[in-house]
Amino acid sequence: MKLKFWAEFFGTGFLLMVVVGSGIMGENLAQGNAALALLANSLATGAGLFVLIQCLGPFSGAHFNPVVSLVERLRGHLTRQGLTAYVTAQVGGAIAGVWMTHAMFGRDVFQISSKVRLAPNLWLSEVVATFGLISTIGLVGRRKAESVPVCVASYVMAAYWFTSSTAFGNPAVTIARMLTDTFCGIAPLGVVPFLLAQFVGARLAYAMLKRIQVLWKGSERETN
Repeated sequence: MKLKFWAEFFGTGFLLMVVVGSGIMGENLAQGNAALALLANSLATGAGLFVLIQCLGPFSGAHFNPVVSLVERLRGHLTRQGLTAYVTAQVGGAIAGVWMTHAMFGRDVFQISSKVRLAPNLWLSEVVATFGLISTIGLVGRRKAESVPVCVASYVMAAYWFTSSTAFGNPAVTIARMLTDTFCGIAPLGVVPFLLAQFVGARLAYAMLKRIQVLWKGSERETN
């Protein structure tokens, strides 16, 4: 478990460095063009996520996300103690990643975001974004596990653009982004609704995947 813990800690930490760092760099270079800044942010996040999943997947499964770990717990692939260790590593790594990014860019290390993201359409967006992420992992992983890294990275890049919330889809990322007053931040007041929406999206995806599994098994029996 120790190796898995550190894989999740460093993986989630580097994910937040990619997300927040590319957001700062994109905003600096875009000179007020929000679309260009978001493009840079989404491309960097997708590329970084692909590399992190490829590198750390063999050690911990490369969850980097408490709702992914929760679904694995519901599926019986993770113990209660394992879930606690994973979530602790993910949240701790995410916060450390944000602080490291601030240090790299010469910003105040300790910040609180003032970027308000508080609206029902954003909460719905987080339900959809998280539902899509968990569904992608579950559906691709069942038939073609080697394609999970590229599919997850591609989904996240797309979700930055087709969701109004820019697809946080990750409680550890959401908590950590509260601690950066930059392009990627979220003010504390918006954090709890985002977290609730993400857990709802994950639970709905899990229920759908269970139903699909039953249908697949029935189809396989009929074929045989």
